[in-house]
Amino acid sequence: MPSEPALPVTEPSPPTPRRRFLDGLLGFGFLSSVGAVVYPVFRFLIPPAVAEPPTDSITVGRLSDMAPGTGRVFKFGARPALVVRTPAGDLRAFSAICTHLDCTVQYRQDLEAIWCACHDGVFDLGGAVVSGPPPRPLDRLAVNLRGDPGQEEIVVSRV
Repeated sequence: MPSEPALPVTEPSPPTPRRRFLDGLLGFGFLSSVGAVVYPVFRFLIPPAVAEPPTDSITVGRLSDMAPGTGRVFKFGARPALVVRTPAGDLRAFSAICTHLDCTVQYRQDLEAIWCACHDGVFDLGGAVVSGPPPRPLDRLAVNLRGDPGQEEIVVSRV
């Protein structure tokens, strides 16, 4: 049986410049895609270096703008707060964050109470839990009036 002639062994030729360019473009695109996913996740997990300065007090508005039996949600630093003028005319302020699942609470005139819409939690006008799942009362804030009679401003501050 005659043997077949052996084929000469040749080394693979180096990639052409066009092939190297396409490989580099593909690698750059892949790395860019990975970076576009990883960078936002990294920024989310690492808090910013400068935090918001704490808020000690804020002017909510004028007393004459709030009728008895009304409430107003306002921003107290980075979180919402609630000021209520009771039907008797007293002013009370609370953190507007429900103690159950951090939903925002609001004053409801029909209930004459503070209500959380998430799970139907109800607080009285002293901040105590009346019904629903909240485990503890709302955090109280201090309320003061500043200015001349008839032009008083409502100032809410930390207790």
